[in-house]
Amino acid sequence: MTGRKSDFTLTSLDDLFKSQEVRDEEKLSKIRDIPLSQIDDFPDHPFKVKDDEDMMQLIESIKERGIITPATVRLKDDGRYELISGHRRKRACELAGFETLRCEVVELTKDEATILMVESNYQRSQILPSEKAFAYKMRLDAMKRQGQRTDLTLSPLGTKLRTSEELAQECGDSRNQIHRYIRLTNLVPELLEFVDEGRIKMRPAVELSYLDEDCQRDIVDEIDMNEVTPSHDQAIRMRKFFDEGKLTTEVIQAIMSEEKPNQREKLVFRGDRVRKLIPKSIPLSQTEDYVCKALEHYNKFLQRNRARDSR
Repeated sequence: MTGRKSDFTLTSLDDLFKSQEVRDEEKLSKIRDIPLSQIDDFPDHPFKVKDDEDMMQLIESIKERGIITPATVRLKDDGRYELISGHRRKRACELAGFETLRCEVVELTKDEATILMVESNYQRSQILPSEKAFAYKMRLDAMKRQGQRTDLTLSPLGTKLRTSEELAQECGDSRNQIHRYIRLTNLVPELLEFVDEGRIKMRPAVELSYLDEDCQRDIVDEIDMNEVTPSHDQAIRMRKFFDEGKLTTEVIQAIMSEEKPNQREKLVFRGDRVRKLIPKSIPLSQTEDYVCKALEHYNKFLQRNRARDSR
């Protein structure tokens, strides 16, 4: 990532005087074909792996050219391997019928592996809000644990940047936006899915994240039943009632049943077609009133005709 000044480990004097050829040979020695049966996915991996069209294209590419960029794994204490990056490649190999995955084996602690796992997925073109939420939380927690150690990355005066500020510099989202994403991890899965689908926006979702599970599930029921989602204003009011201990199922239903301006039915007419039927003496500000009165008269005309035809 840009702006990054150090890697996970300090460079030793021996490494400084190694030739590039020696470094390349050492890296190649760590690349091997590992049986898929010996590779475990990263625990609580926040990024979804979907069997979609992109996956089908990846399968065809792997069948034709093999794994171009090796996956990254680390050796666990039990002798098995933990996948750090390359979950889509691993899934593609499974679907393609391969038995092994080309991997680079790296020596990393659990926290270092977490940071690398999140970092390696920043390059993806599309990341869901839920993926960002759990990825940011995992990485921030790992960075905080690393900051508790006394090592050469800490200044003598302890003036190291706050972890959230450091993460903001690396990922591009502001510190406040990162914390908004992390708040989403407090949503029940159904509400988080609505956020991923774009049915609930970020700001109301953050407000809802402060409600307990029962209240959140009442909101899910209202959304499923009435096909309406809470606005930012409604979410703020529900949080206020919750903080006061007054948010009941009935209150949620009352707030969610309110008509929002963006949910009102709108009729759109071609201006040139309507305007030519309105006398020029009627100013534009009175157009709506004129059209409504004209429709009332026309409706009465239709009613009279139906009454006459029914005789």
